[in-house]
Amino acid sequence: MPGGRLTSEDRQHIAAGLAEGLGYAELGRRLGRPASTIMREVTRNGGPDGYGADRAAEATQSRARRAKKAQPEAPAVPDSGYGRDPEAVQDFTEAFTTLLAQSGLPKMEARVLAAVFTTDAGALTAADLVQRLRVSAASVSHAVGFLEQQGLLRRERVPGERRERYVMDDEIWLRSLLGAAEMNETLAGMARRGADVLGADTPAGGRFASSAELFVLIGESMRELLERCQQHLAAQGARREK
Repeated sequence: MPGGRLTSEDRQHIAAGLAEGLGYAELGRRLGRPASTIMREVTRNGGPDGYGADRAAEATQSRARRAKKAQPEAPAVPDSGYGRDPEAVQDFTEAFTTLLAQSGLPKMEARVLAAVFTTDAGALTAADLVQRLRVSAASVSHAVGFLEQQGLLRRERVPGERRERYVMDDEIWLRSLLGAAEMNETLAGMARRGADVLGADTPAGGRFASSAELFVLIGESMRELLERCQQHLAAQGARREK
C-alpha cells in the first residue's frame, strides 16, 4: 500500500527499473509510491548505479536492528489538520534533506532547512528544532548561523514574546540565485585577470580567456532568469493581496 514499507518484490521492481534507466517519478507511479520514497530507498542503498534488491533488503534490516538500540525517531511533522500520511511526509523530508546535502549543504544545515521548509508556517523556534531533530541547542544555533549567512533563513521575534523563530519566505531561492550570480561575476573577473597575466595567446592564458567568455554567457542567462523570477514573485504577491 502507498506509504507502507517496501517489500522484496518492490525492491526487485526498483532494481529492474533502474537498469532500464527509469526515473524515480516513473518508478513511483508503477509501484504506487511517492517518488521521494523511491529516491530515499535508492540513495540509502548504493545509489542508481549500485542499487541491488537483496543488498538493499539486508541493509534495511540491519538499520532496523540498530534503530531499536538507538534514540527514538524525531516526532513526525504535524499535518496541521490536512490529513497527510505521516510516513510519506517523513520519507519526503528525509529525501529532501539528502538532496540538500548532495547539493552542498552540510548535513545539519540541510536537516534544519528541510525541517523549516516542510512546516506550513515556514518558521520554527530553536526549541522546536531541538525537539524535532533531537540535537543540541548549540548544533541548531551553528546551523542557523550558517543558513542566515547564505540568505536561506532569517530571524524574527515571536510576537509578544522574547523568543526568536527562524523563518523562510518565497524569496529563498531567489536570494540563493543572486548569490550564485555574484559568484559567477567574481569568477569571470578572475578569469579575465588570469588571461591578462598569463597571456591570452598562451595555452594557460587561453584557457582562462575561454573560461571568462563562458562565465559572461552564464551571467547574461542568470540576469534574464533573475528578472523573470522577480516578475513571477511580484505577480504572486499581487494575487495574494486581492
